Amino acid sequence: MNLAKPRIDVGLFTNNIEAMLDFYQKEVGLPFDHLLPLGGGRQQHRHEMLGSVLKINESREPIAARAPSGYRELLIAREGLLGPKRLTDPDGNAVTLVPPGAFGIERIGMKLGVRDAAAHRRFYAVAMGLPDVPEAGGNSFLCGDSVILFDEAADAPSDATIEGTGFRYITVQVFKTDEEHAGVLARGGHEGQKPQTLGKVARISFIRDPDGNWIEISQRASLTGSLD
Repeated sequence: MNLAKPRIDVGLFTNNIEAMLDFYQKEVGLPFDHLLPLGGGRQQHRHEMLGSVLKINESREPIAARAPSGYRELLIAREGLLGPKRLTDPDGNAVTLVPPGAFGIERIGMKLGVRDAAAHRRFYAVAMGLPDVPEAGGNSFLCGDSVILFDEAADAPSDATIEGTGFRYITVQVFKTDEEHAGVLARGGHEGQKPQTLGKVARISFIRDPDGNWIEISQRASLTGSLD
């Protein structure tokens, strides 16, 4: 993929906004960047995360309960640690601070539980065109300087939904959404949502991995200079 930003962003949804903001800002130490209205009574609280963005999405209406996605653990590099520091946010999501270099992570990583590791290796290597982390045994891939890791899990979803609380999607910033979206589908990925333009801000689409987990492909005008 031709990345416009050499790292992923992470999106989660919550009904518990005040407690979640307090946790990520104070306990994890992520700086608040800005509030982005999404329409329909939804707002996105964007936080800077070592060059990535943590997108904490809230809704005016309660978010319906859904089974968890395959996105299981957010890992964030933190200087000065001798080993992993495991935290749990107010919604029960796993967040782990790790020494830089642990699991190949210099900035952030996202860990998934998957049904079939071989299928996900093909997806990330072929459909997404990402390089693997050689020392990680084949279950870890680099998207820029972000790491995507996975292990087989008995409770991994077979058809993950973007609705529901918790970690629900990652975002890959590219120069041409339409080209990258079509390329992923041609190489065996599955479509989540066709490309669409969001005002003058971005052109986005969604594709899905073998377990149905959602990946946003975003052409953001502030990064690319154009939505054409």
